[in-house]
Amino acid sequence: MDRRSLPSVDQFVSSLGAWPLPRSIVTEVARSVIDKARDGSLNGTSDLVAEARSLLAVLARTRLRTVINATGVILHTNLGRSPLADEAARAAYQVSVGYTNIELDTESGHRGRRGRFLLELLADLTGAEDALVVNNNAGALMLTLSAIASGHEVVVSRGELIEIGGAYRLPSIIAAGGASLVEVGTTNRTRLSDYSAAVSEKTAALLKVHTSNYQVVGFTEEANLPELVALGAETGTSTVFDQGSGLLDERAAWIGGAPPAWLAGEPGVRQAVTAGADLVLFSGDKLFGGPQAGVVVGRSEIITRLARHPLARALRVDGATVAALTATASMYADGRGSQIPVWQMATVSYSDLEARAEQVVSRVGGSNLMIEAGSSVLGAGSVPGASVPSPVIVVGGRADRIFAALLAGERPVLARRDAGRVIVDLRAVPSADDDRLAEALSVACRS
Repeated sequence: MDRRSLPSVDQFVSSLGAWPLPRSIVTEVARSVIDKARDGSLNGTSDLVAEARSLLAVLARTRLRTVINATGVILHTNLGRSPLADEAARAAYQVSVGYTNIELDTESGHRGRRGRFLLELLADLTGAEDALVVNNNAGALMLTLSAIASGHEVVVSRGELIEIGGAYRLPSIIAAGGASLVEVGTTNRTRLSDYSAAVSEKTAALLKVHTSNYQVVGFTEEANLPELVALGAETGTSTVFDQGSGLLDERAAWIGGAPPAWLAGEPGVRQAVTAGADLVLFSGDKLFGGPQAGVVVGRSEIITRLARHPLARALRVDGATVAALTATASMYADGRGSQIPVWQMATVSYSDLEARAEQVVSRVGGSNLMIEAGSSVLGAGSVPGASVPSPVIVVGGRADRIFAALLAGERPVLARRDAGRVIVDLRAVPSADDDRLAEALSVACRS
């Protein structure tokens, strides 16, 4: 390309049209394309506008936006896990556009305890003496170990040395908290006597971790939480239970009737507190259904130590998170836990989903869609191995092409691929999005 014919940056930006990107970003892309044309590095490409628009399209697709989750994974980590309840989202918005009393005692006019009402509500819901909220459950564990076990030993079963997504490894967290890991037992069998033999004057805590993203089955044995609590009381050692998943109560009374079969074996926070654990740690999202947060409940004197530790300020949550978590916790307190999205999605009936799937298929038309019996999963390190029966839409045709076409829409649809087929599961799709999903499927099947 003749360098003398290259447009000015301002002229070039004007020729690119409107983009959902800051003008400074568009200008930078335009400048980079002109520079490449000037130094001859565009590989012979002469259509500068097409080149710039291609780069801008890639950038625009990286912006945070809503996605239709048709994977059948309810708590999909890559998609932000479960959406908030409407009232939780509204509460977060309301406190974000003005000032709040997040650390103000409105009776005295002086500084008060941060998020006091939320902490009292969480203590009441779980039956604990006190509570503390930080930015996520990994942060809660880091703070706990730093406050009560730094420079001392923490005893953990080898079968509970978990690794979860994002390179989270329990031994690394323990080390970062300044504590020394003492592994006991074996991968599949750890007895109470293993813990007892490991306790010494250097021991600060017995840590039990819920293996929320895998199962050890077969020839297995583990010391249960009440046994560890008794050992901790006998030896003067704190007992900490990293429950993780955020299931408030094993009975799940908020959904009515008996707990669903897929929930069997998932430990509840309230039961762990009743068992006598000094501290119980869990996620504010996942099965609790609120915003990302880490919650610590337990004995007030230990919670106070955590709250006064320097890391507590580094890990604290903002007002929007406090408001959303308060609204979510209030729904449980009011007996409306079934209205929290994660529980709505997990408990919607097979027949209702099947009727919706039939309507979607009829709107799309053609012969390359069919409905089969399938299953959904909770995901995000919750209820490992459990599945929820769900009808699924199987999309015929070239799976890679259809999968990519669904993602390429203005409102991306993430399906799942299985044995060379594209599977669309409606369990985590709000019914209000069925028309958008049908339209996306129509486009993908024609592409």
